[in-house]
Amino acid sequence: MTTSLVTPGTEIGTVGEHQAGEGTTTIENRIIATTTGYIRIEDGNIIVDASKSIVNIEIGDTVLCVFEKLQEKGGEARILAVEGKNGDVLPHQLHGHFHVTRIVDRFLHTVADAVRRRDIARAVVTEIEPVVRLDFRERDDCGVLHAICPSCGDTLEAHVNGDWNVACPSCGYEGYRALADNFAAGWADLDQGASALNLSGKRWGRDAEQLFAHGSSGRATYIAADVREDGRERSYFRFEGQGQGGGRGRKSAPGCRLFVGGLPKEVDTEQLRELFGKHGDMTDCIVMTDDSGASRGFGFVTYTEKTHADAAIKALDGHRLHGRRIGVRDADNKQKRTKGPEKGLKLYVGNLPFDADEKAITSFFGDQATINEVAIATDKGGKPKGFAFVFINEKDKGDDVVKALNGKELNGRRIKVDISQAGGRKKPQGGKSSREQKAIAEEKGNKKRRR
Repeated sequence: MTTSLVTPGTEIGTVGEHQAGEGTTTIENRIIATTTGYIRIEDGNIIVDASKSIVNIEIGDTVLCVFEKLQEKGGEARILAVEGKNGDVLPHQLHGHFHVTRIVDRFLHTVADAVRRRDIARAVVTEIEPVVRLDFRERDDCGVLHAICPSCGDTLEAHVNGDWNVACPSCGYEGYRALADNFAAGWADLDQGASALNLSGKRWGRDAEQLFAHGSSGRATYIAADVREDGRERSYFRFEGQGQGGGRGRKSAPGCRLFVGGLPKEVDTEQLRELFGKHGDMTDCIVMTDDSGASRGFGFVTYTEKTHADAAIKALDGHRLHGRRIGVRDADNKQKRTKGPEKGLKLYVGNLPFDADEKAITSFFGDQATINEVAIATDKGGKPKGFAFVFINEKDKGDDVVKALNGKELNGRRIKVDISQAGGRKKPQGGKSSREQKAIAEEKGNKKRRR
């Protein structure tokens, strides 16, 4: 007899020399151990005697489990032990699955209405293939045996108050659990078990329905202040940029929060922080982005003192950044919100090649005008739309610039240049709108048909 300790997956022999016995399996003429134990050879069979017995779960077994995964209509519990059987559970039977309808005899919006993670429960096995299925409502002794308070971690006690049947003695938390008869130990010795507190078959009251209506977030709980109050100073996590809207963040002192507009698309939060950090200590700095992560062309900077914010406005308002002039102002000053830095005369530039950038457009204008800013229109993904708006310093020379550049080629395309009107509509040539020109064209077409 040979004795040697092996673990599952260890190759212990080959087919031909020995035959696979108990505790082994055959894979490609190799004999592999399937359990942890000691090898012995008996009558040509190689056997692995398990160091600890293995439990094979069967339909009808009663198991003790702990809830690990909770979803809306189902969940998963890790099986701790099989009542009446000693030994380890097989790996493929270690977790049992259950449906929301098999927890308790009441309507549940989600699994979290009746059980929580880390609750210990008793269940009956109803299926073993292809996965282990558990049932908590088949018998009164099945259900939650032990539960802890989600707020403070203390052990919950059975206590009925309306729809709620458990309560925390420390923080006052109240909730509902699908209780087994011997919940919290000792109930099984009474004439009426704790399962009677489940109020089977009854409708939920108003308070419970109001809580469930909030969805999963309505069931979330936080650490109770009266439980962890030990004199230590509290600190709370704050996301970068929080406090710029919604009224939930810490409000800055008047004059300390600045709005920064006209930012180039390539400037991010770190570059903005580097630029404004030279003028004082900041508590917050962010460049606002859209859903795709592209810059929206503006941001916010908050200083610790108003003198630092005033110094930043004086130094950076109108400052050129990557060829564009940025505007810096007090974000809380309502009188200046509608007034930005003077950009000049706005021109519409259309039929642009998609690869045309600010440098190419500036070169296209040449010495015809002094460009203050170039704004290339893009979609949500940041791709150019084929037109742009150019702000020139010479307000009284708009017609001359249009006459000189309209129809000229840029990278093989004839460029349209015109003076832009308010609302993004370009000024029509010849003094007629596009609608009037379309009506004239239709009249000419009708005359030709009549002829």
